[in-house]
Amino acid sequence: MHRMAALSGALRLKLLSWQQARLIHSCVRLLATDKEILVKLRKKTGYSFMNCKKALEKFNNDYKQAETWLHQQAQKEGWNKASKLQGRKTAEGLVGLLQEGNTTVMVEVNCETDFVARNVKFQQLVQQVALGSLRLCQSQEQNLSSYVKGFLGQEDLLQLKTEESLLKDQLALAIGKLGENMSIKRAVWVMTTSDVFVGSYMHGTLPTETPFLANMAFGKYGALVMCQAADPKGNIAELGRRLGQHVVGMNPRSVGSLEDESIGEDETRMLAQSFLLEPSLTVGQYVQPRGIHVLDFVRFECGEETESPEAC
Repeated sequence: MHRMAALSGALRLKLLSWQQARLIHSCVRLLATDKEILVKLRKKTGYSFMNCKKALEKFNNDYKQAETWLHQQAQKEGWNKASKLQGRKTAEGLVGLLQEGNTTVMVEVNCETDFVARNVKFQQLVQQVALGSLRLCQSQEQNLSSYVKGFLGQEDLLQLKTEESLLKDQLALAIGKLGENMSIKRAVWVMTTSDVFVGSYMHGTLPTETPFLANMAFGKYGALVMCQAADPKGNIAELGRRLGQHVVGMNPRSVGSLEDESIGEDETRMLAQSFLLEPSLTVGQYVQPRGIHVLDFVRFECGEETESPEAC
């Protein structure tokens, strides 16, 4: 009897040990699963581990509910932070350039410091402004004889909707995440016919190693030069880049004409100015033998004081 009792006790101990081991194994697996969900949520949303963990705990590891709640909180906090930071000077930031087919857009988004301007999340905001402007331009019917140009001011831009949300909501989220005041300042879009090309140049460019920003160019200065090239002589893209570089460096006020005579260093008509890259020639003397006719240009300088551009 004692022996049977002893065996029964031993079996109970083994069974208890097996159940404990199984429980521990299940807990470890559960913890591993929880960690995977946490890492996935953190990677997708970009919010802190602490906030992601809080969201998962709040909704018993329901990924979708946690993600929705995080976005709602971020937007709420973003608007609160935006209200608190409103009025602080935004003299830094980036000019962004995006080209797709026969459409080109250039935008300016501002922040308080160059440190934030170099942040990927800020650059994503610039990209969204450019994409919103591009899609708006492409959605409109244009009567093209050579090119059409339009401007978008701050109020117009804030109401643009991208695949994500309204730009004003994305701006508030960016302010909440990065903790600086920001402003979406302006955009210009250009749509051209096949015989007109847009030369572009960005100065003070930032490297775009992040794959989803590869279609963008960022800088502190940007220029677009609209040119007609019936029979161009030379590399069109390089010619356009050189003319854009001149516009950034020499800051002309108008195109002028080939008949204009230069008045010297104070000259503001582009074709009469000394060409930045070959000062012995005027811009007109440089482009004429190359079969290029300059139609128009746009220059953006990040942080400059501007008049309100006319809406498109």
